[in-house]
Amino acid sequence: MRELLTALLSQDPTIEVVGSATDPYQARQMIKQLLPDVITLDIEMPRMDGLSFLEKIMTLRPMPVVMVSSLTQQGAEATLNALELGAVDFFPKPKLDMKRGIEKRADELIHKIKTAAQAKVKTLEREQDTPLALNPLSNIKFSTTEKIIAIGASTGGVEALRVVIKNLPANSPAVLVTQHMPEKFTKTFAERLNKISAVSISEAKHGERVLPGHVYIAPGGKHLKLHRSGANYLCQLTDEEAVSGHKPSVDVLFRSTSEAAGKNAIGVILTGMGKDGAAGMLELREVGAKTFGQDEASCVVYGMPKAAYDIGAVEHQVSLNKITEAMLNACGAAKDRHIRV
Repeated sequence: MRELLTALLSQDPTIEVVGSATDPYQARQMIKQLLPDVITLDIEMPRMDGLSFLEKIMTLRPMPVVMVSSLTQQGAEATLNALELGAVDFFPKPKLDMKRGIEKRADELIHKIKTAAQAKVKTLEREQDTPLALNPLSNIKFSTTEKIIAIGASTGGVEALRVVIKNLPANSPAVLVTQHMPEKFTKTFAERLNKISAVSISEAKHGERVLPGHVYIAPGGKHLKLHRSGANYLCQLTDEEAVSGHKPSVDVLFRSTSEAAGKNAIGVILTGMGKDGAAGMLELREVGAKTFGQDEASCVVYGMPKAAYDIGAVEHQVSLNKITEAMLNACGAAKDRHIRV
């Protein structure tokens, strides 16, 4: 595997593979000596597992890390743990015919390495999730149930979405999410978020009603669209070609939301590389929807929000820890008031 990754990455003239380590102990010494810009890290390694080593890296010497993990249920759990620990991205390796499978996706691997080299990484700080009973947003009342929130994210989005979604109140307007992620991973991601949130979070199913208090995550390998049928909103999954280079695509979600919900929509674009979502968010804003982009200071990669901002699609730039409150206020949260009779 190390030889294969070295050969594939060396195809790009802008990438130099400066070292290859057999285990984390050797890697630690090589990192000190060679000062790499990016590390690729497997989860299963001798003498110390990849997650334990990653935690040490992000605590003592934070730097961009791309995990190499298997496309299995167990691999998905471990990979999501890695992203929460601070890994920038992951490259899923196929279970069968690994050499040919990885060679076919060499461009994807190279792209992820280049993206990671631009990422902002921070020292790992273990944040305690706020108990649901103490959530400061839990008492918000909404004046209408017509509002729909659509969120798009890519690199760095797993942690960003956790921050945005965990404090949604149980009566939150419905939320649809497209996060660039392959099959198997999205279901596991939804299940993990569901454990720490007051709202109900699941992988979206074709034809299901979109209801307040629920978050629907686009399945890997399918586009998620919002569809209106009479008075009801529905999830629609399609198997069309990739859009903006992605499947699921944020542009697809945003465009369908602008058509189905119009000015009742709220669009949010989070950290990620590229420009997926920019054109779709512009359509949202043009129909009167409120739009928000994560600000540069809090992004792991300020690519997607920047692309949307540059074309006038982002109405407000907001730091990550303020986005939940901002988008809920945009939903027309009803203010408690004294009533005189």
